[in-house]
Amino acid sequence: MKHTYSIQGMSCNGCRGKVEKTLNEIEGIEAQVSLNPPVAEVTMEEHIPLEKLQDKLSQAGNYTISTEPPKENENHHHHEHKNHHNHNHSHKVEGGKYYCPMFCEGDKTYDKPGSCPDCGMNLEKAPDLTPKKKQYTCPMHPEVIKDEPGACPICGMDLVPLEPEEEEDETYKMLVKKFKIALIFTIPVFVIAMGEMIPGNPISKYVSHTVSNWIQFTLSLPVVFYAAWMFFERAWVSFKTWRLNMFSLIGVGAAAAFVFSVAGLLFPSVFPDEFKGHGGSVYLYFEAVTVILTLVLLGQLLEARAHSHTNTAIKELLKLSPTEATIVIDGKEKVIDINDIKEGDILRVKPGEKIPVDGVIKEGGSSIDESMITGEPIPVSKNEGDKVSSGTINGSKSFLMTAERVGKDTLLSQIIHMVNDASRSRAPIQKLADTISGYFVPIVIGIAIITFIVWAIFGAQQAYVFAFANAVAVLIIACPCALGLATPMSVMVGVGKGAHNGVLIKNAEVLENMAKVNVLITDKTGTITEGKPSVQKVVTVGAINEKHLSGIIASLNQQSEHPLAQAMVNYADKLGAQLSPVKDFEAVSGKGVTGTIYNKNIAIGNKKLLEQIDVTVSDEVVQQVVSEQELGKTVSYISIDGKVEGFVTITDAIKQTSKKAIAALMEQGIDVVMLTGDNKNTAKAVADELGLKHFMAECLPEDKLNEIKKLQEQGKVVAMAGDGINDAPALAKADVGIAMGTGTDVAIESAQITLVKGDLHGIVKARQLSEGVMRNIKQNLFFAFVYNALGIPLAAGVLYPLFGILLSPMVAALAMSLSSVSVIVNSLRIKNLKLH
Repeated sequence: MKHTYSIQGMSCNGCRGKVEKTLNEIEGIEAQVSLNPPVAEVTMEEHIPLEKLQDKLSQAGNYTISTEPPKENENHHHHEHKNHHNHNHSHKVEGGKYYCPMFCEGDKTYDKPGSCPDCGMNLEKAPDLTPKKKQYTCPMHPEVIKDEPGACPICGMDLVPLEPEEEEDETYKMLVKKFKIALIFTIPVFVIAMGEMIPGNPISKYVSHTVSNWIQFTLSLPVVFYAAWMFFERAWVSFKTWRLNMFSLIGVGAAAAFVFSVAGLLFPSVFPDEFKGHGGSVYLYFEAVTVILTLVLLGQLLEARAHSHTNTAIKELLKLSPTEATIVIDGKEKVIDINDIKEGDILRVKPGEKIPVDGVIKEGGSSIDESMITGEPIPVSKNEGDKVSSGTINGSKSFLMTAERVGKDTLLSQIIHMVNDASRSRAPIQKLADTISGYFVPIVIGIAIITFIVWAIFGAQQAYVFAFANAVAVLIIACPCALGLATPMSVMVGVGKGAHNGVLIKNAEVLENMAKVNVLITDKTGTITEGKPSVQKVVTVGAINEKHLSGIIASLNQQSEHPLAQAMVNYADKLGAQLSPVKDFEAVSGKGVTGTIYNKNIAIGNKKLLEQIDVTVSDEVVQQVVSEQELGKTVSYISIDGKVEGFVTITDAIKQTSKKAIAALMEQGIDVVMLTGDNKNTAKAVADELGLKHFMAECLPEDKLNEIKKLQEQGKVVAMAGDGINDAPALAKADVGIAMGTGTDVAIESAQITLVKGDLHGIVKARQLSEGVMRNIKQNLFFAFVYNALGIPLAAGVLYPLFGILLSPMVAALAMSLSSVSVIVNSLRIKNLKLH
């Protein structure tokens, strides 16, 4: 039996792990615990009372287990922050706060930049997700900043909009400053120490060996005690809290080398001869310490720079948010702040402007560039009554719109928040890296000790010098951060890539699951088909050609409000047919329309209309029409001056992309099944056209749900694509629920993937994205594993007996610094992924 319990008191991933481990220690229980929402999924062989579970958890910490649903915005113990839990399992990180890029502590945020107390990494700044209020300044007096346009109080000039400055990351600026200082002092230390390698050794002519050592010591002080001091602070914290990380190793390695060198400089007599080089002086490591620390700083610097590119997707989406809009009140136009728009306001959108909020065109029309939200480059024609979305760009015409969704309810705002939350979620594959990271540092310290002992015993001349250098090299080269960053970086970039292609991912788990899907269940109406009537074909039975006949049909229908009439007008428009003026137009209820074009009597409608105006239809034409009707299509006859000239078949057309998308999915080995509430004739016709082997007609929502259950019991990984409203139960049950987000009705709550444009081709993109991200994560993990698996033995000196190769601690530092950077850079390659 399976139960879901709410857990109170968890504030970070460490808590989550502790609760999960504690529950699994109880005999007969298998538990999975999530931080967002704070719940435990517990499978029991036989029922275990809640009191027993509570007793066990109380021993582990201040945790409470209950059957109540998790509370909103629960204030947790012993960490000064709030975790926001809601029903869509997403992380909430407030804009302007700082968070750990590895999400060691889940949602924990900090008010100031610094380092993560768990892994020691530099904290990242969370982007502010609300568009900033526009401000105005004087071109002559930049100190004048006003919230509204007007005249400068000093010189009277018109104020101009203040361009928002691209805020440079505080951490990055601080690292640049420290790196420059480290470099200034490290270069002379390195040059002096390596003087012996310069032909003729000119430095020794002016500076004695002892003086050279003292100069190196003096120059190393600013590097150790200012530029790189934060690494030692982080190492100290990591040992104090026993949360061992990359800085534990760097701190131990660099501190050991520095303390050893200072002792060797001040008290050379206490060291055994094995530690001494030529001339009886102890071999010192000041140049190694300074170079190592400077290279680690360089690595941190490159990492901070690369990190800033991983959330460019959110920054780009935020740039789409306009900051102002033009409101129309009593015929007068006024520019207002975007945050002041209310539902029902009438707004003027001028050519080239961004649409400020979601709404409906009230007057006029234009072509709208929606590529930033749907990923489709072709502008979409919009007229009165059509919906428009915030952030999309108006073409060359001005129109009035009525605001419907404002502030956080707009499609763009929902997309921004969804991308932000999803990019901070954890993929199941990350558990592997987390487990290894937990044992990583103690193992590396153990290997370093063994390296020292083996070299001290078996090393030849200067055995202790080699033993010490190689032990330091082992500590320095190991990098658990590369492992920790492998997954979150790929997820962050992948989610952003998806958003720019109209594929909204709810969390990292879905990204992983989508690559495993082998059955896709899809609805028909609005998913495979357009969900609105359109003309499939115009059949001529007289002398008039299709284009001319379409023009006549459209001319007569252009005055009708009926959706079928609109479909006929659109069809003629695509063919480029000419429209003619119409006289005596009349709509005959339930039958069709009549009118006169160039003195000819035209009638378009069903058989009853033809009977009313005494027009006979030949048996041959009737047979053709009946066969169309048997396929579930609507047919309208057209007569000119009492003679039938042809007929129009109207269908809910299959989307252009559906056939191509289904073929692409089937090619990838995915079994596509269509479940529809439509009649069998129509369903069969659609299935045959798409080449679908499996379909079910006349389905109720519960039939869809049962079909998914049946397939899952057979071990299939099922994705369900639907419109997200009547398909909600099936979407929730499927392994991956995919909502067709047509217009602004994005069914974000009921599905894990939302396709903004609402066509099946988005599923192909989602699949490509999922495979690309999973491939990238595996590359990152492989790189991190192999890097450490090869780097550590190499630093320990395994190649020395055979090839005489040793890895200097300085080379180890360079390799370590670049390992995390290369993981981030590899993740950024997802941006170049071709989704088509």
